[in-house]
Amino acid sequence: METSLNKEQQLQPSIKILSMHPLKFALWLFIVTVVMIFAALTSAYIVRQSEGNWLIFELPNVFLYNTIILVASSVTMHLAYLAAKKNNFKNLKLFMMLTAVLSVAFFVGQYEAWGALVDRDVYFVGNPSGSFLYVISGLHAFHLISGLIFILIMLFSAFKYKVHSKNMVKMEMCTTYWHFLDGLWVYLYIFLLLNH
Repeated sequence: METSLNKEQQLQPSIKILSMHPLKFALWLFIVTVVMIFAALTSAYIVRQSEGNWLIFELPNVFLYNTIILVASSVTMHLAYLAAKKNNFKNLKLFMMLTAVLSVAFFVGQYEAWGALVDRDVYFVGNPSGSFLYVISGLHAFHLISGLIFILIMLFSAFKYKVHSKNMVKMEMCTTYWHFLDGLWVYLYIFLLLNH
């Protein structure tokens, strides 16, 4: 009987099942959707720019400072993730708070950048180049708000000691989403810098 079972097991092809936590899968679907939205926006930007009637202007330096701030927030987010894996609650809370502060600094910086655009006579209504810039940076800021909310939820959980090496799913999701948003902004900034 045992030998017949072994023969049946040998005849069946080995099936490897890949699994992913349902919440992580949902996050990746959302990320793909956001990528498609910004790919469409940047494609439309290029197409509309080629039609002419395009205002040429220098991007305010505040956009560069905001990019540096966001990259720094990605570093602090990753340090928070590493601290959670090692159950280092002090560093976890510290780096999550720093990430939250840096993200708020980015929002303040974006507000300043939009003010600098207005000082250069680049408005939301008027020339399409300004409209695209406001829509792209504003839509990114909107997604960043959802990331900040996620960070604050994880920070609150960290203070309740619910984030640790044996409970990392949401922390991994938060880290992934934040790195994605930061990488997306770096792409958008370089795109706008090269195509303004």
